[in-house]
Amino acid sequence: MTITYGNLNLGDNPPHWRITELQPHVAIAFKRLFTKVPKTAQEIILTDTDENRADLHWFMQRFPLKHTHAADLQAGVERITTKAAERERILMPDWKPAMASGFAEGRQPYGYQQQAAALTIQNPNLLLGDDLGLGKTISALCTLTSGAPMPAAIVVQPHLAGQWADRAQEFTNLRTHIIKGTKPYDLPMADAYILKYSNIAGWTDVINTGLFRTVIYDEVQELRTGRGTAKGVAAALLSSTADVSMGLTATPIYNYGDEIFNVMQFIEPGLLGDRDEFMREWCDWGKTVKNPDALGTYLRDKGYFLRRTEFDETVSAQMPPLNTVDWEVGWNVGAAQDAEDLFKTLAMTVLEGSFVKAGQAARELDMKMRLLTGVAKAESVAAYVDLLLRDSPRVLLAGWHRDVYDIWNRALQRHNPVMYTGTESPAGKRRNVERFTKGDARVMMISLRSGAGLDGLQEYCSDVVFGELDWSPQVHKQVIGRLRRPGQTRQVTAHYLHTAGGSDPVIMDMLGVKADQSRGIIDPMQGFDAKQMDDSRMRKLAMAVLGREAGE
Repeated sequence: MTITYGNLNLGDNPPHWRITELQPHVAIAFKRLFTKVPKTAQEIILTDTDENRADLHWFMQRFPLKHTHAADLQAGVERITTKAAERERILMPDWKPAMASGFAEGRQPYGYQQQAAALTIQNPNLLLGDDLGLGKTISALCTLTSGAPMPAAIVVQPHLAGQWADRAQEFTNLRTHIIKGTKPYDLPMADAYILKYSNIAGWTDVINTGLFRTVIYDEVQELRTGRGTAKGVAAALLSSTADVSMGLTATPIYNYGDEIFNVMQFIEPGLLGDRDEFMREWCDWGKTVKNPDALGTYLRDKGYFLRRTEFDETVSAQMPPLNTVDWEVGWNVGAAQDAEDLFKTLAMTVLEGSFVKAGQAARELDMKMRLLTGVAKAESVAAYVDLLLRDSPRVLLAGWHRDVYDIWNRALQRHNPVMYTGTESPAGKRRNVERFTKGDARVMMISLRSGAGLDGLQEYCSDVVFGELDWSPQVHKQVIGRLRRPGQTRQVTAHYLHTAGGSDPVIMDMLGVKADQSRGIIDPMQGFDAKQMDDSRMRKLAMAVLGREAGE
């Protein structure tokens, strides 16, 4: 006769497992393994999922419970096993998708895009982290045409709503509607409704009806701060009412690894435990993930994260590798000397001031130092671009400060430059893209953080010049990805223009720290020579201003 240590029953409305009369030592073991169970619970309730069925089946190998549900538990185990096997089959290099339905005549997704769609539907839910330029938009549209339940909600950055509608019309037979404003109105019939991160909070009553069966978050890093904002609360509701959730971004982590927790809460809540569990087990209560490779591998193994680069064998034959030019330019020494005393004062405060004053000084030093650096090298950058345009038909020029744009505009006036920054309206941005791609503009100045999701440049331009630098390496990759994507027929060249002074040397040195946090999670075990995070970026900048070494 088998000894049992408690009772297990399957209930209805909604389906759940009830565990009762556990012997004390078994209750302790159970609560240690099922961490969401309250420590004081006498009667334990678990939702009926295949994951819980498999875990209960495993637990009862050690502590048998009295029950009559062996077949139910075994069915859950078998579905989990079958699901994992199917996921592995889809990810095999020799997987051959069928002809994609729902696409316009003459338009078909690439095989790797169908692979992402199949994995999303099979799992379901997926964070698609394909490298920039691999066509995540088409992968998402393919997900909708391949069986994801509709209608769908596609949540995008405000300036990309029209572009998403255009791509859906160009590639598929899907009917789309761009939702306008924050005040709900009667929606027309559509397969996909395009919402904006800026208006999603106004539509929570409609979201709560369960209208949207699938949700796609474009540039899902917009939600990296979690549910602390109105758009985060609305997105969490949207994910909870949808059957399929898909996030798109090549840069889920902009700064430190803890951002992946917030992002995954909108894709598969609970996958990384609760916030305290994640901070304790993965981060040691800090922002930095202790082992990014292990976390990235875990997300992949569970089937909720997929990332391919141009080196993936299903992708590599479709576009040439990136060419990088690292070039030091001159700068206006007089501009730097004018601000030297101010910088030294701020730097001393950063290193030796009180907590509050040091923080204020650090922000001001960062802002002013980067502005001065951009202005001081602006003429040299413009001269480089002017020279480049002798051989290149068009140049994408990335910067950050309005004062720098003004210098570039004057110096490059004969090339009819246009702007794509945070100032232009969505309609203005579209007009400027039209002038750059099909009109008389040979230079488009783009803000380092305003180009996410921008498409359509790759057929007309293959050179991007970084006239100013950002602290985050992923920001640079986002800009490069505007040119290096399906449809590009030439090798893309990224020109990094930096100086020997100002903030550039420190930024160039510090970029390796953030790159390693992002790289380990999204590309585990790929081998990156990480720099040690031995100081904050602003302390490094302050010491550089004062001419000190890091050890002082």
